[in-house]
Amino acid sequence: MNYTDFNLPNLLPEQIKQNEPMSNHTTFKIGGAARFFITPYNTNEVFNIINECHRTDTKYIVIGNGSNLLFADEGYDGVVISTKKIDFCELVSDTAIKAGAGANLSKIANCALDNSLSGFEFASGIPGSLGGAVYMNAGAYNGEIRDVFESAEVLDSDGNIKTLTLNDMAFGYRKSIAQKDKLIILSAVINLQKGDYMEIKNNMLSFNKQRAEKQPIEKPSAGSAFKRPPGHFAGKLIMDCGFRGYTIGGAQVSEKHCGFIINKGGATAQDVLELINHIIKTVQERYGIVLEPEIKVIK
Repeated sequence: MNYTDFNLPNLLPEQIKQNEPMSNHTTFKIGGAARFFITPYNTNEVFNIINECHRTDTKYIVIGNGSNLLFADEGYDGVVISTKKIDFCELVSDTAIKAGAGANLSKIANCALDNSLSGFEFASGIPGSLGGAVYMNAGAYNGEIRDVFESAEVLDSDGNIKTLTLNDMAFGYRKSIAQKDKLIILSAVINLQKGDYMEIKNNMLSFNKQRAEKQPIEKPSAGSAFKRPPGHFAGKLIMDCGFRGYTIGGAQVSEKHCGFIINKGGATAQDVLELINHIIKTVQERYGIVLEPEIKVIK
């Protein structure tokens, strides 16, 4: 790819890194170097960066906390745009919170708690940011983003900024219209209910305790490795195939929860992919069920 006409290093010199290891920016702690890694401070800068990428026909991807991503060992020959600095979180009505795409879900949950707003407790321990959560309709403990979603400001593939409502988003299990139409989430508004501060706090503590007891949060991972197949649980299918603790290179099926693949130290993206493919093949052969990865692979 020819970057001779690419002007972003001059436009945002303080916010751009070249040949930046993506292992520094994903919860998996895996991934080769991105040609450019940019951290915009606001949605206007996101708009300008993407316009420059379109103008120069430069490949790009937008990430948040990097919590469900696996970057290839070879790296990414393009621009990685991180929204982590677009992390504002503010009350916009008695029951509504607006937050930037880069705001961690735990930060938003604490903002809700501070204002005695209930309904977002399920997300308090999810290690992701709001943009990615809206993009994939993230959920846990019988709650999903669509349950609290009011609207989102998005950037479409033609460079237009739009506001989408709940009906526009076409939320499903770990999916939304943002995936189908390649929309970039810039910010979102969630609508909650007035509640009791201590009850909300106790619910958050309970969910986080369950997560710590049942999930390998002490090890680098990308969260749940597979989507839940209808009528089954991916973790149980994997466990029943005898994969608990199964290891390829530095990638291991968690002994704590078989639905997670962890980086036990020095794992490569190739290790993870080989392990994922081996699991899919074995589960299909044994049970006739095709597991679908929840981890997004970036090349």
